[in-house]
Amino acid sequence: MLWVTTTASSTPCCKRRADPRPRTRSPAWLRLLARLAGALVLAAVLAGLGLQARADALTAEIGSMQLERSDDGLLLSANLQFELPYQIDDALRQGIPMYFVAEAQVQRERWYWSDQQLATASRHYRLSHQPLTRRWRLHISNTPFSSAGLGLALGQTFETLEDALSSMRRISRWKIMDTAPTQSGVSVQLRFRIDLSQLPRPLQIGALGRSGWNLQLSRAQMLEDAP
Repeated sequence: MLWVTTTASSTPCCKRRADPRPRTRSPAWLRLLARLAGALVLAAVLAGLGLQARADALTAEIGSMQLERSDDGLLLSANLQFELPYQIDDALRQGIPMYFVAEAQVQRERWYWSDQQLATASRHYRLSHQPLTRRWRLHISNTPFSSAGLGLALGQTFETLEDALSSMRRISRWKIMDTAPTQSGVSVQLRFRIDLSQLPRPLQIGALGRSGWNLQLSRAQMLEDAP
């Protein structure tokens, strides 16, 4: 009889040793701090988008402009499209009057020399807030305002700031030249801007070079040749 002997062998398995260090969760205050940091980042992003949207909304331009010859002279009508920057709006609500100026320059092109200036005209605006009545006061003058007073400026009162701005945005039949020119090649340059020179000296220094105080509109248009 044949005997067969078998031998069983096995390879020992290496068991992973358990980490003796206990696992602990982050403290509650640390988790709360992380959530707050995330919320602040999100708020900063949204604020940046909001500022960009406001900057886009503050685009200023002269939407339309018409020139008219009449027996009274050369008349200009225009529609200004602008919103007040935050710094100007805030200063107004703190009781500081703001000054603006519209300037028209009539000139004739000359191919052999520099353009000939035929006439200039300016219109000055003083916008102020009256805290006691919560109304807005707008004065318009053909000459700059002085520290002595408002002079012969035309004054209007408005219930809201938007109503006052709507009046400023419309220029209707403004006489910029006593006699309408008959030459060809005549153009009119219209500018509208905030007049920083009328502000108190500390504000003038703080406003120079800051975009929040920048409000400028400009447009040029040719005058049609006389029939």
